[in-house]
Formats: sequence, C-alpha cells, structure tokens
Amino acid sequence: MTIIDGNNLLWALHEGFGEREITNEVELCRALSQYFARLAETGQVVFDGAGPSDKSQFDTMDYLEVYFAGFHRDADSVMEGKILADTSPRRLTVVSSDRQIRKAAGERKAKALKSEDFWEQVQKELSRKAPKRREPEEKREGLTEGETDKWLEAFGLDK
Repeated sequence: MTIIDGNNLLWALHEGFGEREITNEVELCRALSQYFARLAETGQVVFDGAGPSDKSQFDTMDYLEVYFAGFHRDADSVMEGKILADTSPRRLTVVSSDRQIRKAAGERKAKALKSEDFWEQVQKELSRKAPKRREPEEKREGLTEGETDKWLEAFGLDK
C-alpha cells in the first residue's frame, strides 16, 4: 500500500519536473491509477480541501483510492492518521516531501519517499512498454485426449 500527499506531488511535478500535461487532481490520479495497475498494487492519494464538486471522475480509478481532507483538516493530518492506523506499517510506503510526514512514517517503520523520487519511479514505470502476456498453448489448443482421460478418471466420470 502506498499513501501519497497529492498536493505535495502536484507541486513537485510543476516545480521540479516542469510537468505541463498533468495540471489537476484528476489528471494526476489517472496517471497514478495506471502506475498502480502496472504494479498490481493499491494506492491512496490525499488532497487538501474539499476537492471538486463533481467527484464522479475519481470513481473510475482502479487501484487508487482518492481522499479529500475537507475544510476542517489538512491532508497531512489525514495521512498521519492513516499511517498510525495501518496494521502492517512495514509494508507501507508514504510519499511526501513534508519532513513531518516522512518522520511519522519512519517512526512506524514504513518506507518514506520524497515526492520527486516517487514521481521518477512513476515516470520510469509508465514509459516502459507493458509486458505482453502470453497465454499457455493449452488454452488455445485444449487438452490432449490422454490428459482428458486422466481428468475424467480423477473425477470418476465416464466419457
């Protein structure tokens, strides 16, 4: 599981990388969703504020849960709560350039990454070609007659 400070990552994209294609929360979440799908892992991203009034675009993000802190809390306090509540912090990665958040992660023995370093990983993974998945030959050709007989016998079935 990876927990990401969304506003922090957006800032790092624009300041550190000069990223111009990703300009808002939705575009960032699409990229993160693709990244986590490639890794077959899940992630959470937390943003400050209440977010856009129409949050339906975030509902289609596979492998990514999107949270907005609301008006009375900030993303940092939400993230700290998630770090403290995690039942297996050694398997947790926390992404933020905020020293306080990285310290909270370290105290629970979670891995902490600066936003810039994490974004380099995301870019590297998304720039790789997706591996081609090869289906086993048996799937296309089916079982041989001998294999079929063995399965029928194993299940006590007649031809």
